Parts: sequence; C-alpha cells; structure tokens
Amino acid sequence: MTVARERQRNVKLAALIEEANWTHAQVAIAFGRVAYERGATEFASIGRSHVSKWIAGYTPSGLAPAILAEALTRQLRRTVTPDEIGLTASSTPPGIDWNADTLSTLVDLGRGTLDVERRSILRAAGYSVAALAVPGEAWWGQAPLTKASNAGSRIVGSGDLEAVRETVQLFTRIDQRRGGGHAKAAVVQYLASDVASYLNGTYTDETIRRGMFSTAGELAYLVGWMAFDNSEHAIAQRYFTVGAKLAAEARDPALAGHILRAMAHQAVDLGHHREAVHVAEASIAGSRYQEASPRERALLGVVHARALAADGQKSQAARALLRAEDDLRSATPDDDEPGRVFFFGEASLAHETACTLRDLGDVQGSIKEFRRSVRTRKAATFTRTHAVTLGYLGAVQAKSGAIDEACGTWSEALNVMDGIHSGRALQAVRDMRSGLSNYRAKGIRTVNELDQRAARYLATVAR
Repeated sequence: MTVARERQRNVKLAALIEEANWTHAQVAIAFGRVAYERGATEFASIGRSHVSKWIAGYTPSGLAPAILAEALTRQLRRTVTPDEIGLTASSTPPGIDWNADTLSTLVDLGRGTLDVERRSILRAAGYSVAALAVPGEAWWGQAPLTKASNAGSRIVGSGDLEAVRETVQLFTRIDQRRGGGHAKAAVVQYLASDVASYLNGTYTDETIRRGMFSTAGELAYLVGWMAFDNSEHAIAQRYFTVGAKLAAEARDPALAGHILRAMAHQAVDLGHHREAVHVAEASIAGSRYQEASPRERALLGVVHARALAADGQKSQAARALLRAEDDLRSATPDDDEPGRVFFFGEASLAHETACTLRDLGDVQGSIKEFRRSVRTRKAATFTRTHAVTLGYLGAVQAKSGAIDEACGTWSEALNVMDGIHSGRALQAVRDMRSGLSNYRAKGIRTVNELDQRAARYLATVAR
C-alpha cells in the first residue's frame, strides 16, 4: 500500500494528526471510513502501522493521499489538502460538469449507482470540493439543457405528473422514518427508468413539462439526501447537482434553493466550512429565497446559520438564526408550500439551532434546543432524525460533564434505532463509544453496559 522514497519524516502529516488529537489507530479507522465511501477496497487492510510508515516518510499510493486529506478535513472541520499533509494526490478527481446534458447525466448516474462495478468507479471519484463552486446567476436563467429526443416518445399529461408526485411523497416518508439506506435502490431505479422516460416525452402543455422537471428534481434531490444520510457522499453530491439542474430547467428557483441548502449541509458535515457558506448564500440569493414559502425560507436560513457558525462567523450566524425563527413563525396552514418541506417544523428548527449553538460553543444552549427538538418531534414519523438528534444530545451532555444524563439519552437513541438504515445514525453510535472512552476505566456500571450495547449494535449493522 506504500511506495518507498527517501525516508524523511513527514512533519506536516505528524503535526496535523497531533492537531486532530488522533492516535495512529484512530487515523486508520477514519481513513477506512472514507475509503469505504469511495469503494476503494484495496485499502481495507490499512492499519496503524501504515500510518506510522506514512509519518516516517513512506508515500501512500493511489487515492490514499486524497482519502487521508478528506479524513483529516472531517476531524479538523476545515479543508485539508494533500499538499498540506506533505503528499501529492496521484490524480485530480473528476469534477462535475454543470453544463452537461441533464437527461444523459441522470440515466448514466442511475446505471452507475445500480451497477456494482460502475458504482465503485463513481464512488472512487470522491466528493468534489470544486463542484461546490455553483454557477453564477446568469446560468440559472439560461435555456433548458436537456436534449430530449421526443422520437416515438409517450405523451405526458397531468395524470402522469400526479402519479410521479405521489410516488415522490411516498419515498420521502419512507426515508424520514427508516433512513437513507432503506429502499434507495428502488428510488434510483424509478428515477432512472420511469421518470427519465417522462422527461424524454412530449408534454400536453408547458405547465406539465415544468411540473415534471420540478418533480424529477425533487426525486433526484431525495436520492442525493438518502445517499448523504447513508454516508455515500460522492453519489449524494452528483444527485444533488442533477436535481439542481432539473430545478433550473423547470424554472423553479425555490427547489433550486432547497437543493443548494442540502449541498451546504453536506459540506458543513464534511468540514468544508468556507465553501458551505458560499453554497448556503447561493441558496438564499434572489428568487430562490423570495419565491420560497415561509417554511422553506426558514429551512434555508437555519442551514445558512449552521454554515456561518461552523466557519466561525458568530454574529452573522446569530442574525441568520433569528431570521429563520421569524420565517417559521410566519408560516401558516394556508400557505401554498411544497410537500418537500412537510418535515420542517419546530422540532427540525430546534435541531438545526442546537447544532448551530454547539458549533458556536454554547453547550447549554445547544442542550436546551436538542431537548426541545426531542420533545416536539413526532418520533414515529421522523424516526431517523429523532435517533440522530438523541445521539447529538448525548454527545453535548457528555461534553458538558453530565455523563449520567448522556448515558440515559444515548440509551434512548439505541432504543429507537431498530430498523433504521442510516450512516448518520451509525456515526452517532461511533461517536457515542468515543464519548464513553474516557469513562470506561472508572468502573461506572451504566457506562460499561451502554458501551457494550453500542459495540453490539455496531457489530450487528457493520457493513
């Protein structure tokens, strides 16, 4: 897995690992997670001895420098490049072409997601920070990019559009309850076959065409969100991009803003904070915010606040939070709002507010908001997010020193995780064990019992 060179200690890599407060074994574990996302199975055997060799002066081969840089990015919560760790990436991952034909991209992406061999290639391409440089305003208003053949294609009418909308809502509710790892292949298949054929059809009128492209954009976004939730970040990013392009072709700026918000959320979670701010700002720019319903405006705004907080812009984050709260407060049952925001209410706003306050260093404020989220959420409907919220709450309680409370919260989180297929929920359990590690040697019965239970859970759902 390594290529010998003149062995000069890699002081840059050593310094960043020390900054990350990682052991060599922890570096290897984090490296393995990112490698798994990319389908880079050749790195399955990487262990702490490999990390020690890299620091000693050996150069890791192939995609390893990029994978290592991404792992450190997520831990340090800022972008780390291969150069910064004293290495050079063997090749630059292919970017995302915002001007490629949308329908062809959608079909190829669907095939690549479903086919094992092609999926490995797609995942190996990795998450692209360069793709977060979203097009300027002129691009969003240009002529449609899709080259539909229409030759011998079906006539698409209002009944077809309604059928697709109903299916999107069905899949959305399944995702909210069971997590992104459940039924994703079925959603991809439906998008790449049935929906793609509608996009290539002949429409009864322009309203139906725009409606179909918008609904297809929502479905592409949903696939992206499911992949993101399941820690398949490269795949998620590509579906988000396709969804945003479909929204642009539908002349649906509110949907475009919704998808850009998801891209910003992903960038925050992966540690690309400055880029997340830029994408979040694009999500609330001009008509994307103005044409959104109050509920959707609140969603866009609170993710903007999260990005600002993660980037250390405290006063701007506080202002963005207040604006999001005002927007949600102004939402009424009579609003003409899209079905995609049905999940966003007090509980969701409290969850995102808690994450923002946590990143701002307000631990007690974060605990208060996470508790409000847990208290107000309909757990039977939004089970996946409920489990993740409990995981996050336990983590900040442990950080504040309230380990008994944290154990109670984490125990509840494990109780509701049965039947959930979510990479974020899985990561919450890993973080749980990490949070318990400082207490294992103290002989606290509740800590040790919970740690053993978490270990059994991870062993059961290990992929």
